[in-house]
Amino acid sequence: MRALVLLILLTSSTLAADPIVSGVPVGKRPGPYSFLVATGAQRGQQTCYICEQEKKPTAVVFARTLSEPLGKLLNELDAEAVARKDKGFKVWMTQLATTADLDALAKWSQKQGLKNVPVGAFEDADGPPAYRLNKDADVTVLLFVKEKVVVNAAFRAGELTQTDAARIRKSVGQLFE
Repeated sequence: MRALVLLILLTSSTLAADPIVSGVPVGKRPGPYSFLVATGAQRGQQTCYICEQEKKPTAVVFARTLSEPLGKLLNELDAEAVARKDKGFKVWMTQLATTADLDALAKWSQKQGLKNVPVGAFEDADGPPAYRLNKDADVTVLLFVKEKVVVNAAFRAGELTQTDAARIRKSVGQLFE
């Protein structure tokens, strides 16, 4: 019996550490979706940045909860947006929520010091249906160019680290090869 309990505990802890898959697979085209923008000139408007970006290099971050690690990731991507603005690189974050709280989202964005990354909300906790976001994924990052996903990274709540943020920032270079 003791061996069975130990086996169950080891299996559970191993499964918890396994990476999760969320969102549009690498090599596939992300579909359009619109969300309510909370910051910038388009605040309060339904916007489809995917539609605007077309074949340009892009990073979209879907998040279910707002956290300090998410803010650090967005700051890493914000720096890339500034450095690669002349190449059309755009980054934005979409919070997945049943009801959008644009004021709270804008305050969080300001507290994180985001300057060039618009944030907004998609009013469905499951996210845009065509994206097939994993319900266990607290944060999903998609990097794409020429209408194809190049990087797809997903993290459960509490799993996103500064090392992950730096790795994702470094992956942005793949969009310009």
